[in-house]
Amino acid sequence: MSELWSAPVRGKKAVHATVTIPGSKSVTNRALVLAALADSPSILRRPLISRDTELMKAGLIAMGIGISQEADLWRITPGALKGPASIDVGNAGTVMRFLPPVAALAHGEVSFDGDARSHERPLAPVIKALEKLGVTIDHHGRFALPLVVHGKGSLQGGEIEIDASASSQFLSALLLVGPTMSQGITARHIGSQLPSMPHIEMTVAMLRDFGAQVDVDASSNTWRVHPSALHGKDMVIEPDLSNAAPFLSIPMVCGGSITICDWPLQTTQPGDQLRSILTSMGAQIVLDSKGLTLTSSGMIHGIDIDLHDVGELTPALAALAALADSPSHLRGIGHLRLHETDRLAALATEINSLGGNVIEDKDSLRIIPAPLHGGVFHTYDDHRLATAGAVLGLVTEGVAVENVGTTAKTMPDFPGMWSHVIGR
Repeated sequence: MSELWSAPVRGKKAVHATVTIPGSKSVTNRALVLAALADSPSILRRPLISRDTELMKAGLIAMGIGISQEADLWRITPGALKGPASIDVGNAGTVMRFLPPVAALAHGEVSFDGDARSHERPLAPVIKALEKLGVTIDHHGRFALPLVVHGKGSLQGGEIEIDASASSQFLSALLLVGPTMSQGITARHIGSQLPSMPHIEMTVAMLRDFGAQVDVDASSNTWRVHPSALHGKDMVIEPDLSNAAPFLSIPMVCGGSITICDWPLQTTQPGDQLRSILTSMGAQIVLDSKGLTLTSSGMIHGIDIDLHDVGELTPALAALAALADSPSHLRGIGHLRLHETDRLAALATEINSLGGNVIEDKDSLRIIPAPLHGGVFHTYDDHRLATAGAVLGLVTEGVAVENVGTTAKTMPDFPGMWSHVIGR
């Protein structure tokens, strides 16, 4: 068993704190890809420096892109993409899905492999789409990692159909390289409801920021990226709003207030929906020039909500629901079974192991608050499971979070930040 971290207990003693959340993983990794494909250098200020973004950076460097770090900024110098190269994707969805299309633009072979869990995560829609576009990929018929992309230096593009119902990243992966294709790309989603539409909107907005022309036909689930040059940018990376969820949970559980610095007034990040969700669970929220300030009495109300578009918030919200004053129903989250782990099964198992009452359905969790007790909270190498365990430990003695180090995937020093905020 991995080393256990004793989740600090605060109890019902009000917390008053200000927190600066590291940059957004989703924005950082999209910006890295777009900057690598641009026709001039870019500067990314305050990027997230974590396992997932370091893997993305290393993968691009392996294919010939120049990336240097100076204090709190990265300088990206585009170059000719080339192999041979070997890329470690870890267990990062953005890396394993965004970089194979980039590798198709390289001259030479580019091999991909990662953590054991990465071999189980869905990748087939991206592989099949690239093969339809004429890319040769060795995957031994598994349509999964490990694989080798045989890049020919360019992609013609054209029209493609893709089922992105398991992950919006499948669609984003194709759109991000669309401007470099001689015909651009027209991608039509043909599956059931797209998960995490805000992440698609983020991809489109960032493509446009880098100079691409993108047409969206929502009625037919079709996105058209025209062939064009991408231009380097000097941009500041927004704080990762989804990573704010456990910190916003602290006053929800203990009472008091917390301010998240630099919360953007306008953003495509799904985490921005925390404002309305936590308000419905009993918080008072103010957004101003200082950031977002949440104030709470420490009373949490249960919630019935469809989280299909904001599934990454589920672990934190499930922890809050387990400590609420009434039952909750978190719906529309079946796609979370294919994330870093099967998040529905993991949350149900771990909360119930502490005395909770969570009923796991095919695509939802029904959570009935019950008295909790201490015990080991397993994380399954999933950073958001680890932070959920920390939230439960705020008012539950003896919660030991297994492998809290997995939080480095998106937050380099979560345990230190957490202990500082709650005064432990």
